[in-house]
Amino acid sequence: MAERGGNRGFDVIGDIHGHADQLLALLARLGFAHDGECHVHDSRQVLFLGDFVDRGPQQRQVLETVMAMCRRGSARAIMGNHEFNALAYHTEHPAQPGTWLRPHNNKNTQQHLAFLNEYLGTPGDLAAVLDWFMTLPLWLDLAGGLRLVHACWHEPSRQLLEPLLGPGHTLTPDLLVRASDSCDPVFDAVEILLKGREIALPKGISFQDKDGHHRTDIRIKWWRHGPETYADLALPPYVVERNPKLKHVPLPPGVDTGYPRDAPPVLFGHYWFEGEPESVAANAACLDYSVPRPGGRLVAYRWDGEAELLPQNFVSVGH
Repeated sequence: MAERGGNRGFDVIGDIHGHADQLLALLARLGFAHDGECHVHDSRQVLFLGDFVDRGPQQRQVLETVMAMCRRGSARAIMGNHEFNALAYHTEHPAQPGTWLRPHNNKNTQQHLAFLNEYLGTPGDLAAVLDWFMTLPLWLDLAGGLRLVHACWHEPSRQLLEPLLGPGHTLTPDLLVRASDSCDPVFDAVEILLKGREIALPKGISFQDKDGHHRTDIRIKWWRHGPETYADLALPPYVVERNPKLKHVPLPPGVDTGYPRDAPPVLFGHYWFEGEPESVAANAACLDYSVPRPGGRLVAYRWDGEAELLPQNFVSVGH
């Protein structure tokens, strides 16, 4: 069921990753002013696509800004995979005392280090942030005709999760545990919504991702209609640049993609795009343009009810 969106225009903002300077600059460009409590606008509301934390140097300031706006009603937010990861990292496994839903190994701790450092010595503040993360829905489907999800709008995953979720499509403590267990079907559903769909690369082909991790699976352009080769779907783009043979390797049978052309517009983040912000389809756009990278941008889309996304409605700021 679609949720009520009200009569306000929406400014949808992509992954921030601890870059408060860019967030404040973008809010100013969008016409939001601080009234002593938070940033507000006379006729618009911000919708945040998640991934507020990790990577950047201003985690606390980002969260203070976003949480104040959400308390006031000048913004709403959904969960990103980094908020989910933080919850799992800080949650002890109920059946395995002394262990955590997200293991405290070097890889995971390094990913969370900027977030951990900002809340070191303030356990009350950290607990409040984690409590807020639990209030973030996994998606929004607004009655005005707009959909938001962090990584992938995937009907089978939504349908599996919907009867299990808390109010407003939020995680429950039990579901957080299940979503951290790779043997549970809930794990795959949450992974798809928050991290995207993946397929295995052909045997013998692999790559290193932006964090230096070796991978044999690729995220795919789930919105793409009629793909024929691995290169048609592969994300990130450098996978194909480093493995040009993928342009000639046909996809295995059963890879079903394509966001319906008659569906409401969907906005998402997560994928570290580069270049000038633009739609990936008439009714789909990624708003993550790699703000932590040199030359990256923090991107918003100003939505006023249109069924087809408009190029002039993208707004961005850089470093």
